[in-house]
Order: sequence, then structure tokens, then C-alpha cells
Amino acid sequence: MLKKSLLNFLILPFSLISSLSGQILLNSSTQALPGESTEEVTTWIQGHPTLRPRSGEKLFVSKNDTAAQRFTFQASVLAPGKVTFTKDRSTIHTERLSIYDGVNGVTVGRLQESLRVIYGLDIYQDYNRAPVVYYYPNQSAINQARLAKTPIREALKGELRVGDRYAYWIEIAKPRDGKALTGQITVFLKSDLDKLEAELRTR
Repeated sequence: MLKKSLLNFLILPFSLISSLSGQILLNSSTQALPGESTEEVTTWIQGHPTLRPRSGEKLFVSKNDTAAQRFTFQASVLAPGKVTFTKDRSTIHTERLSIYDGVNGVTVGRLQESLRVIYGLDIYQDYNRAPVVYYYPNQSAINQARLAKTPIREALKGELRVGDRYAYWIEIAKPRDGKALTGQITVFLKSDLDKLEAELRTR
């Protein structure tokens, strides 16, 4: 059962994360992030006390407690957002963690705490200090989504931040009435920010 393992605290109720995170952080250190090679990041994932990939998992890790609860972590050589061609297949550009919880729901606070547990305090503080450069949706986009009867567009809420070290994208899907069941937080190279922001502004 996943609840018997520290690595799967991410899909447990948020109230349990705080009690586990301190112990996990003692055993976790940031050794591989966007900008480093696929080999370095793969090695980091393999040895991470929280991620603990299964046999055959390298840059993508998936954990399921039940059909209603899932956690994934993925590192990619591609920039975040729409898939574009890249000549450099050896450098990681994006690392994303996603949570789906049909039981307890997903909050921004839970995603932020997950970031802290996976990466440690340095990256968490870089994120926490980073100013927001774009957030969505604004009221105009909400009104347009309601007129067009596209509740998914209205439900997507997110922001982009730029820290000293990395850029960050956090997003949850929260319907007008109800809780968010899914969310993701992405750490990526600041050089890819303009691409992603342009895509989000015209999505």
C-alpha cells in the first residue's frame, strides 16, 4: 500500500504532508534540476528517497494509490507547454510534478508543499520569493469562457513566477462549484519563459 511508504505522501491528504516532510527533507538533497544532463537527472531520480521509481522508470515516475489518487513526476528535454522540436536531447528543460486526488482534492498549498519535499528548501525559497509575472484567468477570460460555455477554460487557474534560479508554473483545475481534483507545478529554465507565457496568453 502506498500509505505505508514515504514516497507516496504526495497523494495523501494535505494535513499529513507536514508531519512527513521534515523527515523526508533530512534524507533529500537537490542534485539534479533543469539545465543538467538527462544522465544526471536520471541518477538523481533513481536515488531520490521520495520518488523511488519502479524498475524501468527513468525520467517518468507514476504512483497510484487507487483509481482516485495519482502522483506523477516527469523530467523532459522539451520546454514546457506545446511540444516543439529541439536539437538538444541531452539537457533537461522541464521537471513537472502532478497530483490527481478525487478524494481530498488538490490545492495550491499542497502543490507548494510537494515542491518543498521533492526539491528541498533552496528551491522552495527560490519559488516563494519569485514574483508572479502572469496569472490567469482574468475576469475577461472568465466571462468569455462562460459565454462560450467552456467550463474547462474557466476552471484552469494558474500563474508563472520567475525566481533567481528557475521559472515556475503552477496550475490547478478548479470548477466554479467544487474543489480542484488535479494540479501541477513545473520547474523550468528561465530561457523558456517567453514561449510558455505567450502560449498561455493565447490558449
